Amino acid sequence: ILQVAKSFDKARVETGGTIYFVGNVGEEGAGNLRGVRHLMTKELQGKVDYFISVDGAGLRVTSRAVGSHRYRVTFKGPGGHSYTAFGIPNPIHALGRAIAKVSDIRVPAEPRTTFSVSVVSGGTSVNSIPATGVMDIDMRSEAVDALNGLDAQVRGAVHAALTEENARWSAAPPASRLTVVIDTIGIRPTGAQSDDALIVRTALHAGKSLGFAEPTEASSTDANLPISMGIPA
Repeated sequence: ILQVAKSFDKARVETGGTIYFVGNVGEEGAGNLRGVRHLMTKELQGKVDYFISVDGAGLRVTSRAVGSHRYRVTFKGPGGHSYTAFGIPNPIHALGRAIAKVSDIRVPAEPRTTFSVSVVSGGTSVNSIPATGVMDIDMRSEAVDALNGLDAQVRGAVHAALTEENARWSAAPPASRLTVVIDTIGIRPTGAQSDDALIVRTALHAGKSLGFAEPTEASSTDANLPISMGIPA
């Protein structure tokens, strides 16, 4: 990006509008597109006609945005000693039930839709019933209906696991019953544009002039946000 800016300056390129060269933060993981959200909704709000995200390695043109829903699911209980408190619901057992149910979800091949339980945690020692069982889950699709449908199935699996673990130990004191909290880590919007769009055709022609002719693809980048706002990206 810096070299392109230097080349523009050195070649005294005159453009039909203003080009902003931007380095931002928070694209990956829990950043939830924080940098580009600030750029598009505050700093440069209403000033962007086209957007190009330079992301990853290789020579590809991403014209469609893969959206994602990312959650942290926490099962909570009082915990206790593994022997003396035995007979109460166990948050990590509930977590295991939830993971098993999520792993059995069927998703469409087209549009490509995916899910992954990516991080699990909880517990303090081998001889104690944990007070929490936690998992992070990532769901993705380039189709909003498929993503929302998967989201509903995952939530259903989580709440079914909670019900089953509490029912397994129905004789336990009411105060020992588990609860569950689903916190949002990140929501990335989906979106698409035609391969006939000017910005896509321009990118494809630029690639052809450099000796590669890869087809367009769907991916998850900073361009998700402007695409979802109707800005060619």
